[in-house]
Amino acid sequence: MTVWSPDQALATFRDGVTVICELAAQFTDELWPAPTPCAEWRADDLAGHLRCMADDYHEYLDDAPASRLARLLATGIPPDTLARKLARQNAAELAALPDAPGPEHIAAFAESARLYARRLSAPWDRPHHWYGETVVTVGSMAGWVCAEWHLHAWDLARALGKDYRPARPEVLVAGWRAGVPFLPVPQVTAGGDAWHVLLRTSGRSPDWSPVAGG
Repeated sequence: MTVWSPDQALATFRDGVTVICELAAQFTDELWPAPTPCAEWRADDLAGHLRCMADDYHEYLDDAPASRLARLLATGIPPDTLARKLARQNAAELAALPDAPGPEHIAAFAESARLYARRLSAPWDRPHHWYGETVVTVGSMAGWVCAEWHLHAWDLARALGKDYRPARPEVLVAGWRAGVPFLPVPQVTAGGDAWHVLLRTSGRSPDWSPVAGG
């Protein structure tokens, strides 16, 4: 089993940010309203969501281990209820975001996300939050963040009618296991596709297309 480590995390983090920027650069003004695998969001909405997420992660780290996220997770809230609460938070943050084109949101995301990566090394082993009795360290939380970046890169690629596959999906699975103890732990069987396992575990269909919608 692949072990989640700082070197892997930082490299995977940087790769996720880079590929999001590369994919975003392929959108034209006409393509930004394209549907994505995130059913409630078009591509320009997803760009705004990425910007909000990057800023949220700074807030959670600033306030760790007593952030608003930490207070929510410490209750051991059931995964389905947590997903609904986070979805409402995401919708509220996106609604409050000033109107801006997709490229502006992506540029702000990239700046914020890269700054976050530079902050990770020193507090790597410190508690970020608890889920019930389970401690999630800053380094483990980075697994959650890295998985989000690469999953949303896939969302953007699909909106363009393309595919995206990270170089080492087994590293992302290890990061997911470290950072998201309240969601199902993906099991990759011998000869299995770690990336498809992670896509399905996150609620996505590997066969989704903007035409078929799934």
